[in-house]
Amino acid sequence: MAKNGNDAEIDEGLYSRQLYVLGHEAMKRMQNAKVLISGMRGLGVEIAKNVILGGVKSVAVHDQGLAEWRDLSSQFYLREADLGKNRAEVSQPRLAELNSYVPVVAYTGTLTNDYLTQFEVVVLTNSPLEEQLQVGEYCHSKGVKLVIADTRGLFGQLFCDFGDDMVVFDINGEQPLSAMISMITKDAAAVVTCLDEARHGFESGDFVTFTEVLGMTELNACTPVEIKVLGTICDTTGFSEYERGGIVSQVKMPKKISFLMITDFAKFERPGQLHVGYQAIHAYQKKHSSLPKPWCRADADEIVALAKEVNSSLTGSAKVEELDEPLIKKLAFVAAGDLAPINAFIGGLAAQEVMKACTGKFMPIMQWLYFDALECLAEEEGVLLSEEECAPRNSRYDGQIAVFGTKLQDELAKQRYFLVGAGAIGCELMKNFAMMGLASKGGEVIVTDMDTIEKSNLNRQFLFRPCDVTKMKSETAAAAVKLMNPSFNITGHQNRVGPDTERVYDDDFFESLHGVANALDNVDARMYMDRRCVYYRKPLLESGTLGTKGNVQVVIPFLTESYSSSQDPPEKSIPICTLKNFPNAIEHTLQVSRPETGFMERTLKLPGAQPLEVLEAVYKTLVTDCPHSWVECVTWARSHWQCQTHRPTYSIVTCLAFLQHFPSYIFKPFQELHMDYVMAGANLYAQTYGMPGSTDRAALLSVPTLNYSVFVCTDDSRLEELKTLLPNLESTNKFKLTAIEFEKDDDSNFHMDFIVAASNLRAENYDIPPADRHKLIAGKIIPAIATTTGSVVGLVCLELIKIVQGHTKLESFKNGFMNLALPFFAFSEPIAAPSHKYYEIDWTLWDRFEVKGIQPNGEEMTLRQFIDYFKVLSPRLTTSLSCFVLRCVTLPLCVQNEHKLEITMLSQGVSMLYSFFMPAAKLRERLELP
Repeated sequence: MAKNGNDAEIDEGLYSRQLYVLGHEAMKRMQNAKVLISGMRGLGVEIAKNVILGGVKSVAVHDQGLAEWRDLSSQFYLREADLGKNRAEVSQPRLAELNSYVPVVAYTGTLTNDYLTQFEVVVLTNSPLEEQLQVGEYCHSKGVKLVIADTRGLFGQLFCDFGDDMVVFDINGEQPLSAMISMITKDAAAVVTCLDEARHGFESGDFVTFTEVLGMTELNACTPVEIKVLGTICDTTGFSEYERGGIVSQVKMPKKISFLMITDFAKFERPGQLHVGYQAIHAYQKKHSSLPKPWCRADADEIVALAKEVNSSLTGSAKVEELDEPLIKKLAFVAAGDLAPINAFIGGLAAQEVMKACTGKFMPIMQWLYFDALECLAEEEGVLLSEEECAPRNSRYDGQIAVFGTKLQDELAKQRYFLVGAGAIGCELMKNFAMMGLASKGGEVIVTDMDTIEKSNLNRQFLFRPCDVTKMKSETAAAAVKLMNPSFNITGHQNRVGPDTERVYDDDFFESLHGVANALDNVDARMYMDRRCVYYRKPLLESGTLGTKGNVQVVIPFLTESYSSSQDPPEKSIPICTLKNFPNAIEHTLQVSRPETGFMERTLKLPGAQPLEVLEAVYKTLVTDCPHSWVECVTWARSHWQCQTHRPTYSIVTCLAFLQHFPSYIFKPFQELHMDYVMAGANLYAQTYGMPGSTDRAALLSVPTLNYSVFVCTDDSRLEELKTLLPNLESTNKFKLTAIEFEKDDDSNFHMDFIVAASNLRAENYDIPPADRHKLIAGKIIPAIATTTGSVVGLVCLELIKIVQGHTKLESFKNGFMNLALPFFAFSEPIAAPSHKYYEIDWTLWDRFEVKGIQPNGEEMTLRQFIDYFKVLSPRLTTSLSCFVLRCVTLPLCVQNEHKLEITMLSQGVSMLYSFFMPAAKLRERLELP
């Protein structure tokens, strides 16, 4: 754990993924923030869940209302037995289980000014307009940061006011850039040239500092300098002449922003319309003490009239030129709805804004955000649902029925979906599936994940608790989500998806599915599932996150391209010359340090080795290097330090170019960094040989630092000598070497300590600032945060609704990309499946010939009949495409003319069943086989 300035501790084991997103300083600031969240319907509980997982100082949940049926469609911490009870009081104990470091209290009183003053951030959901204005004015005057979030069916609204003195310390969250310098001119606007072949990434307005510059050393000590015109910096005419070398590094400078109470609402047409429409909904609710009835024409007409009154009272840019009456009516039709996906999306955004308010990390929303998902409604223009179909039924799905009616609800209940992965995205998907009523009557969700729960998962995989650590993810998540909706039919598997489990997930399994949802963390598994979905023509819901970034892709058979149709560019690698000779960032030293932990693995694995090499390795392992005490483990680690750190392995050219970094050390027993290396190395060595280790640094200092001297000879006499020196089998029966797997989250095996110590030793040698446990780089960890995950999954489930409704238009579906740090949101139509023309026939990856191998008389088709089948195509087949499906048979074809096909080769997997060049006797025999 790391202590902050207020003696609060950051549990790095719990927050490891989030720490890379926010950083230690932002986490410290967030741990000192008290947050109030008012309104514990579906939206409020989503925000509370994300904020509590994030790790603020405390959270108060407020609500004066009682749980009702429509709340259950998205409020995952309410049960049917809780109907009629206060929502905040019921939710409080269940929210408190999410994070033991965050106290959660329930408040059911009035939001008085005195009560609001104790909080750093106040969040209002399900709040009347009068209350929003009153609380907003008070919070603005007292410096209390305010977030207002609201959802109405398929619509969402978000507002932020963080005062006049908000300071943003990092506007985008990206890692600071750095580059090696090749030239700096001596000029009034000096030009800096970098060595890197790729674009360095610096932009005008960035601030940079300089280190290791030879000649123009005045830059090394200067304060951050602004890049005024790309490539130019300050006046260097009074500086010394530049000689060589140097590193330029980006510095994140604080930026002060002000939140005004008046904002331009009309930059885009729809947000301006919705701003007016929301105020009309508030006016209707104030007048009638209720929301407009679902799909009620009379209520919608009244909302339009109120919207006109609101618009006429507005001035300036807030007033829209012409009211979009059909849009306002749709808002009125669905305003009483309460949808889990919309709450998940807006709730994730709102929680991220709370974190921004607490930490000054990332750019806040300035100030309004409006969102709608009207594409989820019927594709045909003018189709309206009836009031009767959408009326409340005292059902847990009333909030969803109010928007889509009972027909969709019945279809959702029958769905059979395959969910691959039960991690962060998987947990959120299961929660939303349960709230939506997916697979609640006749359907089923099958979730598979072979992983067990780790402590670091608890920060964002909200279905798990500390007592669940080491349990299987899929089973634990399935049991947790069943508590949220007992009707949810879910089955947990522990299988890895891949060729080795195709006997489990076979033809019958995939053909029984309505669709697949991926919740994976690697590209290979995604591409495999994509191939399976294309083969079986099943819709695929694909999503992913990377810190504050998230994406959603929907794959629809016969309509869109597949996931594998396009690929991201390969990850940029670090050149070997930079790693070995010119490291200039801590990532470079970590990249070199990690392989050092494989010393035992390299010693014992000798592919293609000669007998003498094998025996030397075995003799060294069993005799000369075999420790018999903790002292000998320390002695080995000291020797390993000498071998890895002290030896001069660098070329003369390198030493001349970077003379100030000549990599040579003298071991200093009292130097903390040196002792870290020896301590971690000795413990790893002891664990390998099954011996107890130690963390007693005082005892470590008393161990003599001796070096091993291993004799190696390569003649034949040595080979015979080793045979006699090796211990006999009886004496080694109980001897066992234990391979220690590298695990970034296991603090007991000293891997991370060893890597960090080795990395910092090298960093110190190159004047690179050292750093602490770099789990992201050393462990190849994907940075993750609960807010992004929740928002992304909300969008995924909106696409699921479209699929279940049977949407067929490309423009109805939306691929999405977001970066909550900027903030940035982009939605686009999926790319259509590429079409190719083959002999006047258009085909895509989704098209194929389908042949029934069983004849009408019940007999299986012979090979001859199969080949004859394609010689003259039926009219139906002439419009089909260029590949077959006969179970797993694939057919390379040779086209004779527009209507005739001749099969020249037929294979199944790696087996050739038929080819035109087979011997005649063999052909005659095979043609009559089934």
